[in-house]
Amino acid sequence: MIKHLMMPLAQVNRFRALALVGVALALIVSCGGVADGPGLRIEVSFPESLHPDPAQGRLLLFLADAPEEGKKVRQPFQRVSSRLSGVPVFGIDVEEWQPGEPAVFEGEVVGYPVRLLAELPPGEYVVQALLHHYQDFKLGNGKQVKLPMDRGEGQQWRRAPGNLLSAPKTVAIGSAPQVIRIELDQKNPEIEPPSDTEWVKHIKVRSDLLSKFWGRDMELGAHVLLPAGFDEHPEASYPLMVFHGHHSSSFGGFRTEPPDPEIECRPSLRFGEPCYNRVVQQEAYDLYKRWTSDDFPRFLIIEIQHANPYYDDSYAVNSANIGPYGDAIMHELIPEVERQFRGIGEGWARFTYGGSTGGWEALAAQVFYPDDFNGAFAACPDPIDFRAYMTLDLYADDNAFYYPSRFKQQGRPAWRNAEGRVEASIKDYNDLELVLGTNGRSGDQLDVWQAVYSPMGADGYPQPIWDKKTGQIDKAVAEHWRENYDLRHIMERDWKTLGPKLEGKIHLYSGDMDNYYLNNAVVLTEEFLESTTDPYYGGEVDYGDRAEHCWNGDHENGNHISRLRYNTFYLPKIMKRIEQSAPRGADVTSWRY
Repeated sequence: MIKHLMMPLAQVNRFRALALVGVALALIVSCGGVADGPGLRIEVSFPESLHPDPAQGRLLLFLADAPEEGKKVRQPFQRVSSRLSGVPVFGIDVEEWQPGEPAVFEGEVVGYPVRLLAELPPGEYVVQALLHHYQDFKLGNGKQVKLPMDRGEGQQWRRAPGNLLSAPKTVAIGSAPQVIRIELDQKNPEIEPPSDTEWVKHIKVRSDLLSKFWGRDMELGAHVLLPAGFDEHPEASYPLMVFHGHHSSSFGGFRTEPPDPEIECRPSLRFGEPCYNRVVQQEAYDLYKRWTSDDFPRFLIIEIQHANPYYDDSYAVNSANIGPYGDAIMHELIPEVERQFRGIGEGWARFTYGGSTGGWEALAAQVFYPDDFNGAFAACPDPIDFRAYMTLDLYADDNAFYYPSRFKQQGRPAWRNAEGRVEASIKDYNDLELVLGTNGRSGDQLDVWQAVYSPMGADGYPQPIWDKKTGQIDKAVAEHWRENYDLRHIMERDWKTLGPKLEGKIHLYSGDMDNYYLNNAVVLTEEFLESTTDPYYGGEVDYGDRAEHCWNGDHENGNHISRLRYNTFYLPKIMKRIEQSAPRGADVTSWRY
């Protein structure tokens, strides 16, 4: 300090000038005007021998902390999550990407939960990259879009056949400029279609409706569980139970053999079960024993397979962006199932149920096709009232990410545990999905709700419900959502004509500590249902005390058991409904052998 005061005046002035230049440069950098040197550069390429053609799609880069020596952990690409355990992921779109040509990740590439690659802390990382392939679609309305076609995996970018992946590579990333090179040297294999068994059949139908919409051949599928005695009783026709939910490789939860005594136990941290895979096998075997017992009612059960370029299922409704899946399921797939497997084929003999996405789909199918089903059992449904879109009111709120406040920026939570600990916000979900895919192509939850409910934009992609960067809600899009997909609003709006067709058919279940706050929309819907007259809705709404996602009405067993019993849990209520409502002369006996 004393030395500085004793400097010659010219030297002091030069020192001040340099200091001012440094401050100016720092300000420019902080405002994004100048990059702080070349920094970290990661180059990704693929060999012609693995993929000889130019590629297009979403290129994802994953970085995980290097594990402790001797500790086994999942590969980085398997550890992407919006919750606390998630590892950094970065993404860029690629088009006409040539073999051997590097695609580059540099400082300004956006990621999650680390915002920019330039902000990645120095350290030792396991790095990996994956290319999720897109295809060109010329839609029936003339729009052209690039989307990932489902390839039998259920729209899962981690395992989609043909996607390119690199082997994990351990690297040290420092503060000095450096270049890291990665080669996509692996390709996901094709997925074998499931084989028919004595009990489970698999069918596919070409959908004229969906093929016209997508501008290419599109199929719908179903896994069909046959009742005991199906071949021995050719005179019998059967009621149909539609189990709505996500894509599955075959009919889930049905096993003709006892649990494997040699199975290597896999624990469930969520349920605190040290050998949960054995519990799952036991429940599947117990279903088989009940299904084939002498006094069990005989039904057909189907799990619909409707994966599409936006998600692993379509939400079973007609959509401006995904296509007329509601009509395709009701008028093309279900009639073919009933034709092939002797379904009764009348509304009084059809029931639908499911949890989470399947819960929303079950209620939506009953609401949009009220004469075609005789009861919906909707457990832990996705938001059925958009005034409680998780922790957001799409109509009254202006911003999806933050609660209104003049001085504080408080994020809206999106996931909690039963004790209320929050691990992810709506903005977290939004930001991760934006990294996984632009234009609503992440294949994840917020994006599929947007794809199903939104109008189609001028570019052929779903019109955003909010600005992905700021969270500002588009009220015109929200109004479209309300009039077309807000199930509580639609029932209330149309109750005069819809109510008589839904009387006694609606059953809703939710844990009051649902992880995704889905119970709030159920409460609002219950308020409306309980206010109905002429007719009174005459159904059921029930809550599980401190129960998480996805409680389904079972007060006797925990989620770890009840979630495995959907196919039998509602049967007593279904049988009672048939007894009360089957029309005179209906076949209520041929299937009761």
